[in-house]
Amino acid sequence: MLGGTGHEGTGLALRWAKAGYEVIIGSRDATNAISAAADLQSRSGGLISGAENSDAADRADIVVLAVPFQVQVKLASAVREALIGKILIDVTVPLVPPKVARVQLPAAGSAVEALQQILGPEVRVISAFQNVSAHQLADLDGPIDCDLLVCGDDPEAREQVCQLARAIGVRAWHAGPLANSAAAEALTSVLIFINKRYKISNGAGIRITGLQEE
Repeated sequence: MLGGTGHEGTGLALRWAKAGYEVIIGSRDATNAISAAADLQSRSGGLISGAENSDAADRADIVVLAVPFQVQVKLASAVREALIGKILIDVTVPLVPPKVARVQLPAAGSAVEALQQILGPEVRVISAFQNVSAHQLADLDGPIDCDLLVCGDDPEAREQVCQLARAIGVRAWHAGPLANSAAAEALTSVLIFINKRYKISNGAGIRITGLQEE
């Protein structure tokens, strides 16, 4: 979990650890990562350790990138060698402060698709979790009341991410190629606006209707 000390990364780490997965928190400073991991482990009751970013990525089977848009490419590029042959779940949303409730997609269309082009085909980049409330993830006693769109060019990798999502109680759906990530990335700003307009403290989400559980 690169970015495991942020709100979204913390929530995902807690949920996966509680579900029985081993989680490694990555940080620029190994000491900070170890300290954060100890706190999260005590909260989840699961197995969570900490390491410097490149070490965490090297040790992991699947890597999650949950960092602000401004550092997405820099961090992923720095650990690229450790990502080769692996799935990278990118949670990036191209928010541009201060107008985060307004959709502002990058010129390339999708921030996650642009990262795939930079990292190359040796890394299987999957877009997911942009529209799942960090507040709901962190509340280990409560349900996660939303669906998840999973985009990627590799169907097998998409399915693995769907299974990881279902393991923590999220209904997850294949949403097409990585180019479709632009829709999920844009939806985050829409949900932020809805949260503010209707004062939704626990975070609005989306539901896909007309489908049965897979």
